[in-house]
Amino acid sequence: MLTSYLVSNAIILPATNWLGQLFGRKRFLISCILLFTFASALCGIAGSLGFLIMARVLQGAAGGALQPISQAVLMESFPPEKRGMAMAVFTMGIVVAPILGPTIGGWLTYNYSWRWVFYINLPIGILAVILIHAFLEDPPYLKRVSAANIDYLGFGFLSLWLASLQIMLDKGQELDWFSSKMIVWCAVLSTVGFVGFIVRELLTRFPLVDLRILKNRNFAVGSLLILLVGALLYGTTAILPLFLQNLLNYTALAAGLAMTPRGIGAFLATIVVGRIAGHISNRALIIVSCLLFGYACFELGNINLQVAPGNLLWPIILSGVGAASIFVPLTTSAMGTLSREQMGNAAGIFNLMRNIGGSIGIAMITTLVTRHAQASQAALVWHMSKFNFNFQQQLAHIQSALANNTGNWAATKKSLAVLYGILQQQSALLSYVYGFRFCVLVCLVCAALALLFKKVAKPTGPVAVH
Repeated sequence: MLTSYLVSNAIILPATNWLGQLFGRKRFLISCILLFTFASALCGIAGSLGFLIMARVLQGAAGGALQPISQAVLMESFPPEKRGMAMAVFTMGIVVAPILGPTIGGWLTYNYSWRWVFYINLPIGILAVILIHAFLEDPPYLKRVSAANIDYLGFGFLSLWLASLQIMLDKGQELDWFSSKMIVWCAVLSTVGFVGFIVRELLTRFPLVDLRILKNRNFAVGSLLILLVGALLYGTTAILPLFLQNLLNYTALAAGLAMTPRGIGAFLATIVVGRIAGHISNRALIIVSCLLFGYACFELGNINLQVAPGNLLWPIILSGVGAASIFVPLTTSAMGTLSREQMGNAAGIFNLMRNIGGSIGIAMITTLVTRHAQASQAALVWHMSKFNFNFQQQLAHIQSALANNTGNWAATKKSLAVLYGILQQQSALLSYVYGFRFCVLVCLVCAALALLFKKVAKPTGPVAVH
């Protein structure tokens, strides 16, 4: 269900600008929202898994265009000195929604039905269509393309690349990665699709995605950074609830509520960063934000099984502040040196890189946690030896405690099972610690890459808006 949405969503993302030029941006955006709302209704009434997956494919295809068009409209409509505030408001949705979504979805599912997770989109979609029809217009410089110039071959390579990559990332750990023939074939097909797409888009006269925009240094650096930031954001969002549920025995709802302070920190950070973005260097903001996010991951890397909820509060809040603070200066730096005509194409690529980063981050962090738990267990099991005095003393203590209720023979077996359970817990704990500390290294890499940005010059004349 998740993979079907992500595949169709990823394929449409980079093609958004071209489709907007073909149908008209306003008409295309309204059509996508209507289709997304209709697909949400189909998901809600689904009576079988096959029907639900089909509806999710439609929902993903329609949803893929929403963020790039919204971002392009904001970047075009505001002069450079006000883009920081505009992107701050936009970032509230990007950062806060994925954090609050699982909590709200869990509450709706627990109190009503999973179908209401989809039905809640209906009034929001209708309201969005009304507002867009009333206030949004196509910019006068928007180029229109003919349907006769559709790059079918490029679209085919794009679909092959992203579909194979997404399936590989989603199923890799479950199928033991390259020991599975399916994963090997997905990797081969994804590589062929990627190379074919790059070559095709660089050679054709009417490319589906204009990759020449990556010659712009700021945009190229920004695309790489958003890939890593997406991996960090989605990876940490995935790993922390797993730790809370698997090791601290939180319920799904309790784990979601524990993540809520991250959304609060992100919300407050976007307000502050939006106001100071035009007065402080974007590079400095990105570096400070990356270091702050890294510090939060470092603190989460000091967790243990006796950790109290209050000890997790500030690291979770700081991670939300750091994540939200990165997006605003990163987006304005990446697109600040582009012309308005390039914004639509750039927004599609930029959002695609963030989504791919998210998929890579989740796949990497779950693989790291699983594999490191196995390695830690192999390293710790040697302590469970008859030659280890501490182990023998603990084993005798547990046997004595159990013998009164189960008898000596059963107590011997159960005491070993109790200690093996502790071994598994400690191995899993070490793997989560390793995962968080790995995120710290990625944060340091992001901070270093931010130094490659060129300063975005302030405009000297008036900027047209639409």
